[in-house]
Parts: sequence; C-alpha cells; structure tokens
Amino acid sequence: MIFLSLTNKNIDNPKNVISAGINASSQIKTIMKFKEMNNINKTIFLIPNSNFQEEVEDAISQSKIKLKHIHIYETNPMELTKQIEKITMYQIRKQNLIDEIKRLEDSNKKNKEWKINNLKKRDTLGGINFDSVIVSDFEEGLKSVFTSLLYTDVSPQRIYYITLNQWFDESFLKEESLQPLYFPSINKENYDEFIDNYKKIYNEHPNQLSFLSYDLMGLVYYLVYQNEFKIDEKIFFKKNQFKGKVGIFEINKNRINHVLNFYKVENREFKKIF
Repeated sequence: MIFLSLTNKNIDNPKNVISAGINASSQIKTIMKFKEMNNINKTIFLIPNSNFQEEVEDAISQSKIKLKHIHIYETNPMELTKQIEKITMYQIRKQNLIDEIKRLEDSNKKNKEWKINNLKKRDTLGGINFDSVIVSDFEEGLKSVFTSLLYTDVSPQRIYYITLNQWFDESFLKEESLQPLYFPSINKENYDEFIDNYKKIYNEHPNQLSFLSYDLMGLVYYLVYQNEFKIDEKIFFKKNQFKGKVGIFEINKNRINHVLNFYKVENREFKKIF
C-alpha cells in the first residue's frame, strides 16, 4: 500500500510513503531559475543548525545549485551575530573605514573635510564577496538572520535577500528594512481564492495542509484516470504532470516535486516575478 503524506521531507521516509509537501528541492530549483534570470553568480546559503538541516543539504546536493559557500549557523542570537560578522568580514570593513578616515585626516587633500564627513556617515568601507544570500529559516529566526546582515552593513540594496517558501507571511510586509525579499512559493491568486471559498463554507481560516489536501484529491483522481481507473503502485512511478491550485505537480519514480512561482516583498506588498 502507498501512503501520501503532507510532509515536505523527502529523506528517511519509508519506501511506501510519498511526500507531497512543498519540499526544499522544488524551492531551490525555482531559486535557480531566478538566479539565472538575474545573472546571480556569487550566492551563499545559510542553514540553521536545526532538525531540517539535513533535508536542506540533501536538496542542495540533488539540485546541483551553484553556491559560493554554505554556512551552518547557530540560532542563539549572540552566536549568530558573531558568525554573520565573520561571514561578511564586518570587522575588516569597519577597520577599513577607520583607517581611511585617519588617512584623510593626516593628508593635505583638498575637500578632505567633506570626504571625512561623508565617510563618518557610513558604517563600513569595502566590498563583500557575495551578491546574494539564501536563508533557509522562517518567522523570527529568519528575521534575526537578516537583521544581523543589516547590522553588518549588508542590506537588500547591496545583495539579493532570498529565502524559502514563507506562505505569504504578512509580518514581512511591515519589515521595510528587509525589502526587497525574494522567495519561491505556491500560486498566490489560487491560494487567496481557496482561502475565501473555505471561509464561506466553513466559517474559519484554512491551514496550509488543507490547501495541499485539496490538490492531492485532484491529483489522485487524475493519475487513476490516466491509469484507466486501475489503482496500483505504477500510478506514482510513471513520469507525469498535474496542474493544481498549488502549481504544477511533477510525478516521477514515486516522488512528487512542485513547479513553483517566485515572488518578492517590496513596498509593503507581494509581487509576482514569474
């Protein structure tokens, strides 16, 4: 017997369990498309030391995404800040600024006061060796990482801030200092429509699992129909596609992946990129 699970985990599942959640592999493949569209070549990937670390590392390996470096960080705020400082070479860039101000003060250059005053408005001086960062965290943990990046003078105006599926967490709309923020996700229009219909019928807000469950019913019917209404282990083994509310389901060798959309948070709204 085959079991369909709403989990997004792919590793260590029993052989007869097929994961149908929005897995890390599907999300990373969508990020790869965005990277290619924008010629993003120097990406670092930040993964929290947590129970889903192995899942993300496996997805990175499976997708073959090109990365400059992978960093595993501690979720403790004090340790996190120190790690981000090291990753961004914050102390070096901070010292560069101090040294440059001192050099100008000791020089005879024209307009040196103007230059010094401009430098004193800055926090650091010098470039960083990456153009984008992917953070595989959620809610307050994710905000802590991006806040630490801001503290080290690495803002979303300097690099691309990218994360995994946030299910359109509206708390990020208020975090203007973290915008633009990019992420792969399900189709928002379909999601909003499903929420509205669910509220009308059940008078309560649906959770994410109910949205996935809705599509799974259609997926199973479609595959059974394609198999001439014969239910056997082959229906999830053959390569196939199904377009649902979430997006496109890709089925192959008892594995389900999703073709996702890509969004950004900017100016207090979610904007679809593709």
